Amino acid sequence: MSDSSWTRVPPSGRDLVPGLLRSLDPLLRGWLPRQRWFAGKGLPVGRFRLAAATELVAPGGRLGPLGLLHVLVDVEQPGRPADCYQLLLGAHPLLPSALVRAALGPAVGGPYDSLTLYDAPHDPRLAALLLERLRTPGRTGRLRFTTEPSAEFPPGLAPRVSTAEQSNTSVVYGDAYILKLFRRVSPGGNPDLELSLALARAGSRRVAEPVAWFEALDTDGTEDGPGEPTTLGVLQRFLPGSADGWTLALASVAEDGDFRQEASALGRATAEVHGSLATALPVRELSGSALERIAAGMTHRLEETAAEVPAVRPYAGALRSAFDDLTKLGAGAGTGGAVTVQRIHGDLHLGQALRGADGEWVLIDFEGEPARPLAERRRPAPPVQDVAGMLRSFDYAAHHSANGPWADRHRDAYCSGYAEVSGTDPREQPVLIRAFETDKAVYEARYEARHRPAWLPIPLSALARLALAAPH
Repeated sequence: MSDSSWTRVPPSGRDLVPGLLRSLDPLLRGWLPRQRWFAGKGLPVGRFRLAAATELVAPGGRLGPLGLLHVLVDVEQPGRPADCYQLLLGAHPLLPSALVRAALGPAVGGPYDSLTLYDAPHDPRLAALLLERLRTPGRTGRLRFTTEPSAEFPPGLAPRVSTAEQSNTSVVYGDAYILKLFRRVSPGGNPDLELSLALARAGSRRVAEPVAWFEALDTDGTEDGPGEPTTLGVLQRFLPGSADGWTLALASVAEDGDFRQEASALGRATAEVHGSLATALPVRELSGSALERIAAGMTHRLEETAAEVPAVRPYAGALRSAFDDLTKLGAGAGTGGAVTVQRIHGDLHLGQALRGADGEWVLIDFEGEPARPLAERRRPAPPVQDVAGMLRSFDYAAHHSANGPWADRHRDAYCSGYAEVSGTDPREQPVLIRAFETDKAVYEARYEARHRPAWLPIPLSALARLALAAPH
């Protein structure tokens, strides 16, 4: 299909807006809070604002009664900034039984009056249509679709929605590709696309390379606006037969097994990714004042967490020394040389690593911690931040068993593998590794206290250890 066939649909959501939001409002109030990726759970939903609406297929068009609508909607809730969510909605006069669980409900009024709206990625016909659109570069309204020149799209790729996602929605096409749809979006490029693309173009074998993506432009005119496009979805190579590190580590713990060879290989893969990112993207030295600001932010998070989680308070005084030592390092009073910062993964743990059928590790999901602002996730950071995240993940895996030494053995194996490739052993950076691991464990304690209280002993155990781990 040529791109010109897509220009027949309305070029923007302008004609759809007058009645669309009124018909969507009652449906979204019931449906959005039930979605795993909705960030404002537990808070009342205030006002909706339609940021954009693009009709990719009109009902009654080439798919018969079936329609496909792309929506960006701002959601206001008390006590938090407005969030923008990406919705892909199907429209059908009579919803098949297989899609009932994906339904928002029947629209009343507006351009989709009497049609039932539903979450389109769950409809194989519409998911296939989205892949068809991704393989065709060009624009539809404010949406821009881009394809890597080397991309190949085999025929007959049957779509299915992945059940593994938490903060996004992914559609797997056959055994060839996986499309990640970002649900909560922010203006600007998502680091999952930015970093994966940089690694792939640098020839890294440790990444599932992007083959196509689509974005929202900040203007609905014919020229791109001054702002950076907003990444909406990324189509990447799928890794059939792979297993994530978390599943493999838990199996090892359950069997009291030896996972050290795999942990060491994962350390080497992490160091390779850091090296490739340092080659492809800028690297700089962190100033003393910047390091002091990082330490101040960590101290603030500790104080907030101790105020909210009483179980953290007994350790707070000793843990504060980790961030005091980081401040001294920034001021030049501590040991160690200059701190180098670069682009990193940003949310590295065992679940973000896949071991392929060939035994090689690939890192995935480079978007960073979704709860953090996009600008913060794109900011260069010390590579040891990723290492600390992985060390905490080994600790989490070990606590699913009474096998206490498992975590120490595998944390050491991971660091040794990392040092083999990078030439820098994270264990020889005691101030940095303690500060970042402490900050991660503090975050975990707050998260578990809010969402999984039964898991709170896991980060508390780490905080008790880290409180005694002041470097000498």
